[in-house]
Amino acid sequence: MANDRLRQAIAFEAARLMYERVESEYYTAKRKAAKRLCRQSVKPADLPSNAEIREQIQVFARIHEGDKRTENLRDMRLEALRLMRLLRAFRPRLIGSVMTGHVRKGSDIDIHVFSDSPGLVADLLEREGLQFDVERKQIVKFQEARVFTHIHVYARFNFELTIYAEDKAHYVFKSSVTGKAIERASIRELEELLEREYPGIAIEEELHANSSAVDPYPLYRMLLLPLENVRQSAQYHPEGDVLYHTLQVFELAREHRPYDEEFLLAALLHDVGKGLDRVDHVAAGLSALEGLVTERTRFLIEHHMHAHDYRTGRLGARLRRKLEQSPDFDDLMLLSQLDRAGRVPGAAVGSVDEALDYLKELERTNA
Repeated sequence: MANDRLRQAIAFEAARLMYERVESEYYTAKRKAAKRLCRQSVKPADLPSNAEIREQIQVFARIHEGDKRTENLRDMRLEALRLMRLLRAFRPRLIGSVMTGHVRKGSDIDIHVFSDSPGLVADLLEREGLQFDVERKQIVKFQEARVFTHIHVYARFNFELTIYAEDKAHYVFKSSVTGKAIERASIRELEELLEREYPGIAIEEELHANSSAVDPYPLYRMLLLPLENVRQSAQYHPEGDVLYHTLQVFELAREHRPYDEEFLLAALLHDVGKGLDRVDHVAAGLSALEGLVTERTRFLIEHHMHAHDYRTGRLGARLRRKLEQSPDFDDLMLLSQLDRAGRVPGAAVGSVDEALDYLKELERTNA
């Protein structure tokens, strides 16, 4: 394979790995791509640059997402501004794809913050009622190991905060793609960017309007995660805990109804009440979800246990007629079928966050 063709092939495969979220680091992606394409070792000169891979990632985004990839950019920048104002004391700087405009499916909002105590940042987020995880990642560069602290904030759009020491606030960070100083924006610079990119935007009104809207996804996550610790009868649920069962049902639902947001949400949330009340988990779940789901999703959750009784002939005549007369009867029966099928020990499932990200993306697509 000629060097130019090899370089292009590696760039294409590395971009595919990163676009599909198999890999997140350029270095790892290009090494894995080279290993897949070549039996022999590849010379460093034949490896594509990070810029070449990013360009190919954008090609994937244009092909698979079209103009939809940038539809959320304006809202993502507004949400970035909201969180940056909250983190004002830590001199936040917006970086990454939301700053440059190179967003694509699954992009999060990247922000640098500066504090000698990551705990102070976490305390502030906790006081504001935000859901987040703290990750400490070791990176080896030039034979030197460094530990970076990241805080992943889960909201309408997910954030990744990278925390640096306070004395790094004026440090010129270099882009791994271009080798030049990264593009970044302070609070004021982001406000100016919004006014420049979106003439006539009323920033304060937009932020106020968005703040009054309830974001259900953090609550969904809060209800789902504890289900990992809720055990079930091995006789009826040999697969194990409630969360594992729930994620199996969601994966099956995605195979049958990949674009049906309401059905998928019912599949994911049908058993959340088991983490609240084992005696009547349906009522407990519906109470927790009050005002957050549509009537159709509510119907599917409310009657998923009745559907099991319907199948076995144990349901009373009046309720049987009620279910049969519903326009969602067939979907209810499908949910019941998947609920029964999602009980396989060792079945492969995604994570809660992957399921929620899928639903978020579907919601934006259907909007």
